[in-house]
Amino acid sequence: MGGFFGIVSKDDCINDLFYGTDYHSHLGTKRGGLATKNSKGFSRSIHNIENNYFRSKFESDLPELHGNKGIGVISDCDAQPLIFGSHLGRFGIVTVGKINNIEELAKKAFQKKIHFSETSGGDLSPTEIVATLILEGDSFEQGIQNAQEAIKGSCSMLLLTEKGIYAARDKLGRTPVIIGKKDGAYAASSETCAFPNLGFEIYKYLGPGEIVFMTADGCEQRKRPGEKMQICAFLWVYYGYPASNYEGINVEFVRYRCGSALGKKDDVEIDCVAGIPDSGTGHAIGYANEKNIPYIRPFVKYTPTWPRSFMPQDQSIRDLVARMKLIPIRELIEGKKILFCDDSIVRGTQLQDNIQVLFDYGASEVHMRPACPTLIYPCDFLNFSTSRSTLDLAGRKAIKELEGVDEKDLDEYAMASSEKNAAMVERIRQRLRLTTLKYQNLENLVEAIGLPKDRLCTHCWDGSSYF
Repeated sequence: MGGFFGIVSKDDCINDLFYGTDYHSHLGTKRGGLATKNSKGFSRSIHNIENNYFRSKFESDLPELHGNKGIGVISDCDAQPLIFGSHLGRFGIVTVGKINNIEELAKKAFQKKIHFSETSGGDLSPTEIVATLILEGDSFEQGIQNAQEAIKGSCSMLLLTEKGIYAARDKLGRTPVIIGKKDGAYAASSETCAFPNLGFEIYKYLGPGEIVFMTADGCEQRKRPGEKMQICAFLWVYYGYPASNYEGINVEFVRYRCGSALGKKDDVEIDCVAGIPDSGTGHAIGYANEKNIPYIRPFVKYTPTWPRSFMPQDQSIRDLVARMKLIPIRELIEGKKILFCDDSIVRGTQLQDNIQVLFDYGASEVHMRPACPTLIYPCDFLNFSTSRSTLDLAGRKAIKELEGVDEKDLDEYAMASSEKNAAMVERIRQRLRLTTLKYQNLENLVEAIGLPKDRLCTHCWDGSSYF
């Protein structure tokens, strides 16, 4: 996915920029980057963070990056920020999102005799494509709107200019952008968890397609938000950090409500409730509180030597490393009927291994309650599971086993009350060797978030979306 942070200050901003960007480390796994503007011009630093932490990669660069405005990003895709000289002036840019029509946009640019730099992997840089679209405008505001209209998918962005920073949320608001304020400074962030310890208070949640321009003296709206919004509901379920708010709604609070909803109509007899670390924890606490059943930690997570468990290119190695991070505690497992909450079941490969470990350590029963419905449709709008084929999704794999193809009657399989949905869930339960498996239904998830269904993107569960 990815996340960004930008700041304009009356004083040197590099420490706030560094730590504000670092607070987005849970959103990206490949590259980090910082860019600043001072009286001598623009400075930039980009590092590969696949096998290390953002902080350790950038600490030595900070003396060279001083300035009173800057942007930073942690990305799952291309190297950013990029710096451009243009008829609009010199500027830096970072982006978050997914451009589905990137080849089409590149072809149109080639017809205009525009060329692009080649990335290390030989792919087009989405951020460079966005910058090219912006430069077709007569102003930054016009250029950003041009880019948003041309892009199919989603793209939020920050532009670092000579005079300040533009912050723009993608057209349908699938990714959040929040403005923070403190004395002498304004900041834009993908995550509100970056604000409290840096002294910022939430000033404004940008609406879908909204554009603002920040200086150290203020934040000025340059384009009003659109009416339609499709913010990714998975932010509250999994992506988002527990301390963050989107649309004024806290992530951890939603996870408690999700867990509570899972527990209200559940009549299974169990000894204890647990969460798959880390994102399943909040859901499990909500379930345990609702049912008044003890919450335990039969798995503890060991992270010091495994900063990027999912980075090896070989999937089997990724699964091995991820499994090695979860250490079982026999005394909390042996002889117990344990119910686990998790954010979701995507592929199920790692979960299957974890469940087997529980039985190997003496669990008498293992029940699973995912906090969202079965994932059936691959994400078209964010860089979630982009390396996985449709058949990698546990739901689609079960559908193919039942139907012989993986694209038949998807609407019926997505309906929580249907016979086909029950058959799909049972097939997943059998593969994972669970005692019972019950998914959250979509209505309860939407209610837990607290926004109207038509303001949320729920495409990965029911296939619905605006394009």
